[in-house]
Amino acid sequence: MPLRLNTAAVSDAGAHRPTNQDAAFVASWGAAVADGVGGGPSGDLASAALIHRLVATRGSAIDADGLLVRIREANWDIRAHVERDPALRGMATTFTGVFLGADGQLLLAHTGDSRAYLLRDGEFTRETRDDSYVQALVDHGIIPPEAAAAHPRRNIITASLGGAEGDVVSVAERPPVVGDRWVLCSDGLTDYVPEADVARLIAEADDPRSAAAAAVALALEAGTRDNVTVVVCDVVDDEQPIVSEPVFSGSAARWFAEDVETA
Repeated sequence: MPLRLNTAAVSDAGAHRPTNQDAAFVASWGAAVADGVGGGPSGDLASAALIHRLVATRGSAIDADGLLVRIREANWDIRAHVERDPALRGMATTFTGVFLGADGQLLLAHTGDSRAYLLRDGEFTRETRDDSYVQALVDHGIIPPEAAAAHPRRNIITASLGGAEGDVVSVAERPPVVGDRWVLCSDGLTDYVPEADVARLIAEADDPRSAAAAAVALALEAGTRDNVTVVVCDVVDDEQPIVSEPVFSGSAARWFAEDVETA
């Protein structure tokens, strides 16, 4: 049974940041969010460069190994920018994405503290582990999970993509089920809105666009001090799958986007 993704993305710089360093893309075959690392130079360029390079090298359907190769190639693009302009040294980005694989599996790629959630049969679950200092404290039992959201060092991440050979990203295979709703988001949402509230909005929304818009609106209402981006992907079956052109949001709609559709 052919499958495709019905996707939408909404991104907002928020009221407290002059630049949106989040980047996202959505298509019928995949979607992703990348969050330029705060405190580093040109996070908006890092996230946009990674997203655009990854989309440009998509080609035919891929397996997990192929996706890792393409993420590595996109990461090299970040390094190339730094080599051309040393003032960009230190720029980096998180990355979380879902892709329909060649063997019928759904591929979930992740590094950093952006997140992926899955709504399946009414149950909303987090599908990624934050690569962060605070998550390590939780894992070692030093602080309880409920203390993580308010911890003063919650924004320190332990993994990202910055063009280095040692950068690490995980790719997991998941069986796609028609009716699944995947949510990808930057920490501008999850640092300010409880997961239970996100789950309720996502479950109540009629379609990906309204789900993403409602989640971003709630983050802004909650006073998020960061950029906020939400991507929503519904797994649907289709006898004749629609291959849509990628739509870019956030910094990816500003950088390298002269000839592509933006949102």
